[in-house]
Amino acid sequence: MTIKQVEIGIVHYPGALLSAVQGIAEQFYLANQICRQHELGDVFNTSMCDSQQLKEGDQGVFKPLNVIVLPPCLDDSYYSKPQPALLAWLKQQHKNGAIICSVCAGAFVLAETGLLDGRKVTTHWALADDFAKRFPAVGLNTNKLLINDTDIITAGGLMSWIDLGLELVAQFTNSKIMRQLGKFLIVDTGPREQSYYQSFSPKLDHGDEAIIKAQHQLQRNFQQTVVIQQLADQSHLTGRTFLRRFVKATGLKPTQYLQRLRIQKACEIIETSTTSFEKIAAEVGYEDLSAFRKTFTKITGQTPTEFKKRFVK
Repeated sequence: MTIKQVEIGIVHYPGALLSAVQGIAEQFYLANQICRQHELGDVFNTSMCDSQQLKEGDQGVFKPLNVIVLPPCLDDSYYSKPQPALLAWLKQQHKNGAIICSVCAGAFVLAETGLLDGRKVTTHWALADDFAKRFPAVGLNTNKLLINDTDIITAGGLMSWIDLGLELVAQFTNSKIMRQLGKFLIVDTGPREQSYYQSFSPKLDHGDEAIIKAQHQLQRNFQQTVVIQQLADQSHLTGRTFLRRFVKATGLKPTQYLQRLRIQKACEIIETSTTSFEKIAAEVGYEDLSAFRKTFTKITGQTPTEFKKRFVK
């Protein structure tokens, strides 16, 4: 039995993570070895697409592709302002039926094409605020490590090109071959969430001094119950004005902000001590252990016990 060969183009643009550019190609090389063991032949054929070869109006530089992968970038000098010729080529390839995939900051390049408008996508959690501001028409969910929307696939973290590769192997062959590849690579093929790896880094560079003062207050007294009116009074603002400015500056309501502060502190304690979950809950401001577990799971995507097993050796 043979499967029609899948042509995969890996876009190499300035600042692209070279380990991902080469690693994706090598991942499909190994996938082909496993495919041959199952008498499927070489299913995947990868090629490098150097974005610098693209010129405005020239769509015939590279051969027709079934899948295009936009890898991660090391800095924002390119992904924040990708070349128009690349964007035009991506749109044409998508129109011709190619599946367009992005990894990490590659989502910024893909979003510039307009193909993500109205879609559910993911990118690296640390880039979420910038992405949401620049592309408000896109439904961003950085809790997800990978979102497969049929003709558009987005992956979150810098190393999630591995997850993307496994997803494509399963899609064009079967889950058995994908799992065999995962075992050979010694990587987890089970479901994961990007929220497992997120940490809360409050934004303090928004320029609203009154809100920065409130943030510092919450940082010092995160164990205490938040009273919005008290924070507003200390900021010399009405409750309604304070709430509006706080959300605008931080992207969170004060209660949500406090929850994230508390859970971040809890994660740090779990990773650096042997303190019981009951004591940790009390230490970060939760009198109810059940409420602590529920909030912890909602924010991190895993229970405190699961978090400890994953990150504490």
